[in-house]
This record gives sequence, structure tokens and C-alpha cells, in this order.
Amino acid sequence: MHDFLQQTLSGEAPRQRCGETPWLRWQWHDHGILQLDPLSDPRQALVLSAGIHGNETAPVEIMNSLIGALLRGEMALRHRVLAILGNPAALRANKRYLRHDVNRLFGGRWQQIDDCDEARRALRLEQAIEAFWLQGCKEDQPRWHLDLHTAIRGSWHTRFGVLPLNPQPWPDAFLHWLAAAGLEALVYHTAPGGTFTHFSCATFNAASCTLELGKALPFGANDLTQFAAAQQALTALLSGAPLPAPQQTPRRYRVVQQITRLSERFKLHMDAETRNFTAFPQGTLLAEDGETQYVVQQARECVLFPNPGVALGLRAGLMLVEEGAPAEALPR
Repeated sequence: MHDFLQQTLSGEAPRQRCGETPWLRWQWHDHGILQLDPLSDPRQALVLSAGIHGNETAPVEIMNSLIGALLRGEMALRHRVLAILGNPAALRANKRYLRHDVNRLFGGRWQQIDDCDEARRALRLEQAIEAFWLQGCKEDQPRWHLDLHTAIRGSWHTRFGVLPLNPQPWPDAFLHWLAAAGLEALVYHTAPGGTFTHFSCATFNAASCTLELGKALPFGANDLTQFAAAQQALTALLSGAPLPAPQQTPRRYRVVQQITRLSERFKLHMDAETRNFTAFPQGTLLAEDGETQYVVQQARECVLFPNPGVALGLRAGLMLVEEGAPAEALPR
């Protein structure tokens, strides 16, 4: 098996489900779930995921290229890796999801919806990373989870990372890698959620991050040169080569409120062209849902992931405050 993506999209298991190269052993666990173990002693354990949303294809193409190089023996591997293509059915359809957003179903939230392919997929992914980290990892071995995405909207920061709620300090090596991957900003969650990265951090104490690397486009429409920094950092991470030097220190944002779509009366007071990290002054009415109003509470707050079309009860946007910067430094 030399093409992880095409094998996954075929809906069929490969004839050979495990194998070995000069650098590693590989094992196909399920559609879109492939484990790679170096023949030498691993330095850490890494979950690398993409395609949790089926219309975010550039990270899938990048990951498939890296996995292909590893399977062909063209690149060394220094860590245990669980490679995941999150929602194969949505990838085939080039849709964000078919019935439910998988990235809102982790931490057992899949039990709160009807029995469907995406509920079963969220459970399967939970089981896969639990087995990966608990059955083959040494206790002192670092655990990282990088979940690769692209954003629906344009953004004042083209590449940014979203870090889940974590009561522990983030490892310096992890933050350094995120900077080396070309991230312009880091967003720090202040509440738990149903994302894949929150599940891996909260349940397995993994250093995890959702990486938003550009604009969501269909297969074949991506200019992968725009993702060069992330691809180079991933190549260095997997092979154990020196990381490229960070070009900048990512700006830091903290989530201060969440906009939730509670009913069919929900109205978001932002147009479809509003970019991520657009700033609004104190007192601005952001959204309303019947008698519930969402208003900017701080001197300035920046919006992230505004989306009025989410299902009832889900997040329609996050509001952020930049840490350590004067108000006039915020994007407008």
C-alpha cells in the first residue's frame, strides 16, 4: 500500500494490511487509520490527523505526501505515528460533513446524537488513539496530537493554531514547533469542547493543537506551495531533522466568550465576508437569538469561526482578546 489517501477513499482494505520498510513497520487498522512504528527506539508518539472536515483537502494532500514518502522508504521515521483521515465519507463527497460535524462529537458527545456513520466514526477514532497511546507508549514518552485543518473564511492571520483548555503549561518544544510551522497566531481555549484535540489533551495529557493552515478548497484546487512552512516542519518532526527557524513569534489570543446558536431565530450580525480575527469595539451587538444577545464586552474583541449555519446548540463563533498587545494593534 503506497497511497494512503486513495486506499482510504476506495472504501476497501488493502490486500496487505501490514509491512516493513528499511525504516519502519506499518499497520492498517481501519479505513483512514494507519500506524507507523520506527525500527529504532521512538523518541515520542505522534497522532497526525486531517480530513476531520471533508472539504478541507490541502492538509490531507500534505499528510498523504508525507506518509507516502515514509511508506516508500524515502524518509526516515523517528517517532511512533498514528496517521488519521478523519471522515472518509465526507472526503469522498467534498463536504464538511454529511449529517453531523465530527469535530463536535468527541469526549463521548457522539452518544448524544442519533446512531449514524459520523457518531460511529467519532467513537472509532477515540478507540484508535486510546489504543495507540496506552498500548505502546512509555509513560515518559511525549505525546503530541496535530490536527490539520483549513478555514472556511478568509483570515487576517492566514495560519493559526487553536489550543484546547489545558491546566498544564504547554511544552516549550511543542510551542517552538508550532512557530516553526509558520503559525502567525495561537488561540487559547478557556473552556472544554467536543473537538478531537480537546479529547486527546484532556483524556491522555497530549500536547495537542488544531492547525488552521489556509483556505478550504476542493481536491486539485490547492496551491501547496502556500503550505510549505507547515510541510517542512512536519517533515523535520517525522524524520528527526532540525526544524526550520521560526520566521516570527505567534501572537497570542484568549477566548473570552462563545456565540451559540440556540434556536431557529438566531441571527449573526456579520456578513459572509467577515474575516477571522476581525476586531469589534466594546458594545457592538454581535448576534441575537430571541431575547439572548451577544455583545462585545471587552475594549476590543476579535471574532473567530463566525458561522450562522451551524446546527442548534453548536458554536456559531468565538470572541477573542489578544494578550500583551494594545487595542490599536489588533486587526480591523
